[in-house]
Amino acid sequence: MKAEDRLEERNPIEDLLRMDRIPHIWCPGCGIGTVVTSFAEALKKTDLDLDKVAVVSGIGCTGRVAGYIKLDSFHTTHGRAVAFATGLKLANPELKVVVFSGDGDLAGIGGNHLIHAARRNMDLVVICVNNFNYAMTGGQVAATTPLEANASTAPYGNFEFPFNLPFLMEAAGATYVARWTALHLRRVTMSIMEALQRKGFSFIEVITPCVTLYARRNRLGDGLNLLRYYYDNSEIQHGADTRQLDISFQGKIIVGKFVDKDKPTFLDAMNQHFTRVLGDDYQLYGRINHDRD
Repeated sequence: MKAEDRLEERNPIEDLLRMDRIPHIWCPGCGIGTVVTSFAEALKKTDLDLDKVAVVSGIGCTGRVAGYIKLDSFHTTHGRAVAFATGLKLANPELKVVVFSGDGDLAGIGGNHLIHAARRNMDLVVICVNNFNYAMTGGQVAATTPLEANASTAPYGNFEFPFNLPFLMEAAGATYVARWTALHLRRVTMSIMEALQRKGFSFIEVITPCVTLYARRNRLGDGLNLLRYYYDNSEIQHGADTRQLDISFQGKIIVGKFVDKDKPTFLDAMNQHFTRVLGDDYQLYGRINHDRD
């Protein structure tokens, strides 16, 4: 075949990436890129109107995702991704708003916004890439660092109790909660597809420890070693009691879909409440504003 007759080789998800910003900055062996691939595959398979999908990220390694996705995307301030996404959703309820960030950004500095968005059942999809440390700023202890793990601020081992994120999210009120690892790419894709097609606060945790800092400091090997660890130590338990999902240092990781239930979203609850309290007056106000738009 002549060179001029060959079709140009294209990445299967190229249409969803800002190719002018490729190659990305993530380290070899990092799982963030594979989670982005799962997200892109989910978008393609759900056939959503991409003009009505927005991605919000905060600061950190995973916070860079917003800059690589070719959608309406917002790279906002540290810990404020969920708060920003909440405002975006309330301003334009027709949008499907996805928060794509890391454990430090979401559960550390942004933890208060995270639990209150879950409590309100905001109609958001939150994808949390959990790499067990503050990876972009030197590998410090984060809210999810396992006990005894080595970190730059815990050179003799971490003694702070970490969050069990699925338990935290269910207790706060999330209506969809799942956890996978960077090895379970098809299952990550399926979970994101489910979350994109439902209403309510959806939280998906993807375990992908940082190769450059977390794995190196703890002498866990390279990316392939980590994938082998996921293969050997992950156990799928759909519907597991989220109280039993703590992650110990190099222990077993329980993965699966743990919560999937329906309850009114924040906007649904607000509309139901004010229709009941104000009746026709509220409906008229809604019609007036709708006509004005």
